[in-house]
Amino acid sequence: MTADTVGGVLTYAVELAGALGPLGVEVTLATAGGAVPAAERAQIEAMPHVALWESDYQLEWMDNPWGDVAAAGDWLLRLRDAVRPDVVHLNDYAHGALDWGVPVVVAGHSCVLSWWEAVHGEPAPPAWGRYADAVRAGLGGADAVLAPTAAMLDALVRHYGPLPPSAVVPNGRDARRFPPAEKEPAVLAAGRLWDEAKGLDRLAEAAPALPWPVRVAGSTAHPDGGLRPAPPGVEALGRLAPDALAAEMGRAAVYALPARYEPFGLSALEAALAGCALVLGDVPSLREVWGGAALYASDAAALADAVGALASDADARAQWAGRARARALTFTPERTAEGTLAVYRRAQASFGAGGAGSERLFGISPSPTGGGPGWGTDVGSGRGARPVTPLPASPRWGEENAVQPQTDSEKRTPSHPARTLATASPLPPGEGQPTGRRSQGEGAASEWGGAAASAAPPVGTALPTRQPPLAPPG
Repeated sequence: MTADTVGGVLTYAVELAGALGPLGVEVTLATAGGAVPAAERAQIEAMPHVALWESDYQLEWMDNPWGDVAAAGDWLLRLRDAVRPDVVHLNDYAHGALDWGVPVVVAGHSCVLSWWEAVHGEPAPPAWGRYADAVRAGLGGADAVLAPTAAMLDALVRHYGPLPPSAVVPNGRDARRFPPAEKEPAVLAAGRLWDEAKGLDRLAEAAPALPWPVRVAGSTAHPDGGLRPAPPGVEALGRLAPDALAAEMGRAAVYALPARYEPFGLSALEAALAGCALVLGDVPSLREVWGGAALYASDAAALADAVGALASDADARAQWAGRARARALTFTPERTAEGTLAVYRRAQASFGAGGAGSERLFGISPSPTGGGPGWGTDVGSGRGARPVTPLPASPRWGEENAVQPQTDSEKRTPSHPARTLATASPLPPGEGQPTGRRSQGEGAASEWGGAAASAAPPVGTALPTRQPPLAPPG
């Protein structure tokens, strides 16, 4: 499974990886974009079924990333050779076009063309043509496509054409991480202050008219190196560790996410679990997720009205918070994992069975109510090249062996100790001794893909030594 460390995709990937473990699925998590933050690293290291590999390759939406995208593809293919996965789950697009030789599932969490359209009200400029071609090719190379909302899938079809068989599998969060606390008269928001999609400028405009203080958690550092300070009337909390942000959510009475673009909205889910009443941007994806469990605002005036009404009526505020939390409790990591595993199984079953074209088959209603069939179960057939081992395989733990870096330029840096991959049988003493161990702790490894893996071929490293500059989409 791939993930980037720049946005919410890492949160999604770590939560999903954790929930797949009890279903008998082992995960090799390959990240790009920079080092994994300490909090997420600690989560991963506590998971006995997850191996972490890191890189700082640029992401496909960054400025002139294509050399890095190609290099990352080579690295991922070598990692595939070492791991021998049953399914490849890509949380990026471009690498879907690679010749993986196993079923490929591409997850669409957002994209530049739909982001630009929502934020600027017009199509993305021609400069994004190469990006669009790469996304289109990656989606076309997948055996199945999933997205957290039907709105996001619709955006992919609108911008890139017909998709392979696809499914909606909403995100989930562990409610135990977001306990409600005694509420304070405050409005909380979270997001990158430089990202116009989050609509925090609307909140700043509304702030002088609000009876309560407005607090915003999020980075003020632009990926290009500049700073975007918080506007007047807003208290900037800075970038908070996950536990600190969860505590802020537990105390805030109202959570505002006045987004112009938000394909799912993990922060709103977290805030609802923490007992906040929600005021959200009036966009199709957020209405799809929250229905009648939130208030909606499309501009600063409507936002001030909605927040003001909640601030002035404690009973109404408690009612809206209760609706939001009841709704949020249906979005569990377990349901996300079950739906995703169903997509994996269907991708495996269709691999080699011939294409089903671009039919759209959704596994659930956009408004989950709990119970019923697993999410993402109705994914059609795709194409394929070779038989694969059915998932989930019964976990069989054995010994672990390190995979040595292939080149000097790919050697692990001291700040990122070696991660190892599992094989079914250990190397004899003195032959290829490990340089480190997997993230999850001592003695944890498995039979990847249901077939014994001999000494794995060399693969790329934890963190390449160079640090390419970052840039936002647009």
